Amino acid sequence: MEYLVTSNEMKACDYNTINKIGIPSMVLVERAALGALEELVDHGFDLSRVLVVCGRGNNGADGFALARLLHLKGVSVDILFIDRDKKSTPETSQQISIVQNYGIGILDQVDFTAYTTIVDGLLGVGLSRDVEGAYADIIEGINQSQARVLALDIPSGISADDGKVMGKAVLADKTVTFGFKKLGLVLYPGARYAGELVVKDIGLTEIGFEGKLPKVSSHTPEDMEMLPVRQPYSNKGTFGRVLVVAGSTNMSGAAYLSAKAAYRMGVGLVNIYTVEENREILQTQLPEAILTTYDSQNPDLGDLIAKIQEARVIVVGPGMGRSLSTRIILETVLKVSEVPLVIDADAVNILAENPDLLEDHRQDIILTPHLGEMSRLIKKNTRQISENIIAEAEDFARKKGLNCVLKDTRTVIARRDGQVFLNQSGNDGMATAGSGDVLTGIIAGLIAQGLGSMEAASLGVYIHGLAGDRAAEKLGRHALMAGDIIDSLHYILR
Repeated sequence: MEYLVTSNEMKACDYNTINKIGIPSMVLVERAALGALEELVDHGFDLSRVLVVCGRGNNGADGFALARLLHLKGVSVDILFIDRDKKSTPETSQQISIVQNYGIGILDQVDFTAYTTIVDGLLGVGLSRDVEGAYADIIEGINQSQARVLALDIPSGISADDGKVMGKAVLADKTVTFGFKKLGLVLYPGARYAGELVVKDIGLTEIGFEGKLPKVSSHTPEDMEMLPVRQPYSNKGTFGRVLVVAGSTNMSGAAYLSAKAAYRMGVGLVNIYTVEENREILQTQLPEAILTTYDSQNPDLGDLIAKIQEARVIVVGPGMGRSLSTRIILETVLKVSEVPLVIDADAVNILAENPDLLEDHRQDIILTPHLGEMSRLIKKNTRQISENIIAEAEDFARKKGLNCVLKDTRTVIARRDGQVFLNQSGNDGMATAGSGDVLTGIIAGLIAQGLGSMEAASLGVYIHGLAGDRAAEKLGRHALMAGDIIDSLHYILR
């Protein structure tokens, strides 16, 4: 797991590291410059002629220190600094003095097209208003040049808190960030402006947060150790029973994808509760599943209740439609079940139309809306939600007492305990029909085998993305289909 920090969280860590732990700020600056130098020298940047653009803040201090290190390696380097007549931070002032002592020239105007590499150290994580005037002109010059661009800590003009473009922003080929990833480098559009993202250790650790750890985390490969352990002495009951309440007439695919994904995760048994019209195709496609079918106009709730009582976790919603029968089925699941629920798709839309159904729920619920479904749930437009995606998911999870998996390019998992995860796995090839159905099966499969619902929500999203990345490597993003995500799970789980 890794932390994704806001501007204020990063500033607090910096302050505590310098003033309470006792690491001098100039040591942090020097290590940041050394980390950036490594990326420039070892990773394909043309250093024939380098421009380092510096501002008055500590981001500028990193830039001045880097320019000095480049100069000492014999690289032809210029420094652009337009704030000579304004007060700089103490660290930046000291670095300016050092470069002057080395005889390195500091310019106040340049021809950006003359450089093969440009380093952006203009503005840092403290940016709080739109970029205007001379700074905006500099950013425009950087973006119009043909040089490769390395951003220090964060591309100038990107909000560290939410990835928004603050008027104008540097479009970097690579960003070297220090200590921890900033939220704005992971959320879009900031992630696109950051380019390839590299984190450098400069001596900032979680001790610097003094117990007030960042709110947002993200899974990393080490978290795969959370997977439930398979017991050698076992039977299919050992690995759990999933009930998938899904599908409708001419919509069998969602039930198939959810159920197969659960099986592929290692579940012992999956029961599909679906309309009678889906019996033949599902028995053909997935003979491992047990089917319980119902009349789409008059569902047998006795059969449903019996299956609910057998299940360790229930998926409800994929491909069900929004008929009266579907609402009755959802109401029954919510009323009768006492096991965790993964609620998706049409069940989410029914809840949006009937919000009272979620009141006083007894179950541990994982709700998995995409932006459109979330818009219907909370009565806000998708743009409002996407611009404040973490806050919206967090607020909904807290008010409803559930786990909200708000699906987007960067899916947010807001857990009922207040912890928030932002997923970084996955790719645009996964924006395809059925991908969400696969996710429900993955999450349910983890819960069925004993993982807690909160942990399963975030880890399931991460595994889903990893499988999608594996499928994209094999097939390409254009050709990727939902079934390919399932077929790639074994590579991730083995």
